[in-house]
Amino acid sequence: MSEPARTYNQTHVPRPPTPGRRRASIYIAWSYPAEANRNITELDNRFSTMTEVRRVLWPAYEVPRFADPLQFQQGVAGALELFFWAWVPFQKLVCEVTGHAVPVFQRVDQAGFVQPLDERVLDDVDTLFLFGLDHNVSGQMPADAEIEAVRAWLRREGTRLVIGPHHDVGATDDMEQRAMEYAHHGDLLVPRQQRFGAYALALLHALGIPVENRYAMRPAVREGTRDKIVPLNAFRDVDTKGILAGVESLNFHMHLPHYALTRDDGTARVLAKQAIDLSRPHPMTLSGETEFNTLVWAPPAGDRAGDVVVCDSTVFSTLFGADESLERFWKNLVS
Repeated sequence: MSEPARTYNQTHVPRPPTPGRRRASIYIAWSYPAEANRNITELDNRFSTMTEVRRVLWPAYEVPRFADPLQFQQGVAGALELFFWAWVPFQKLVCEVTGHAVPVFQRVDQAGFVQPLDERVLDDVDTLFLFGLDHNVSGQMPADAEIEAVRAWLRREGTRLVIGPHHDVGATDDMEQRAMEYAHHGDLLVPRQQRFGAYALALLHALGIPVENRYAMRPAVREGTRDKIVPLNAFRDVDTKGILAGVESLNFHMHLPHYALTRDDGTARVLAKQAIDLSRPHPMTLSGETEFNTLVWAPPAGDRAGDVVVCDSTVFSTLFGADESLERFWKNLVS
């Protein structure tokens, strides 16, 4: 048998605590229907359709499993399913490390079931991965009750929130700048304006963590390669939790958010910067920057016993490759 049997439409079964083994969950802060039902005649602020993915990446997805409309959805929903496919190796590794399965929750799922970020998600998790892949136009925002539930959860010793509002492309009315940003990242599947992460950003602000997602930076690659990202510029003296222990680099992705600190008071600390591809002009590089913040950490503070790691969701997706260094990073977050 090449693949295990798959299930769907299951009610979550809470996992009991196990000494020495963390429980991890994924929460996707999107409305799947809102993303899948976007008007594809609109150019901006939507995911690609599967047909567009096939056209741009031809012939990578020209096998029946992806190209046959009787077997795989060809609209935006098909492209969304690629995310789920690519998270499976991450879920599998975390399950092997912790001994616990890794459930995936969606704020609104394919069948229209709404799952706020409440005790049903939080009561049986130690490390929560919150993927901010909601387009801002879909209007996903945490309710006051969700914010308070997260605050209460983070008061529990040993909790960790790994949160990543995705990139913010073309956040300007200046069309020339949008064109420059598009040429910089070079991904034909990303529109000239694609603004993500309102839910995650609002939650970060409510928690008092001064981080904002800006731009979509193309990282530099190692000489002689096309997609082998250069090593991180890691600030290991700040990394008192060993989040980057044994980690040299993460995975290459053409458009990674710059996690800007909106104030410098020690609340949040940059753990790693990533070198920018300087062969492609960008407003950040034109202002003299050569690196962007790719990993930020907010240690426990006040009554918050848990810590917060700000990191993009693409780091957990094998759509963009995986190696021993990346897998070590995954293990560090849940060990």
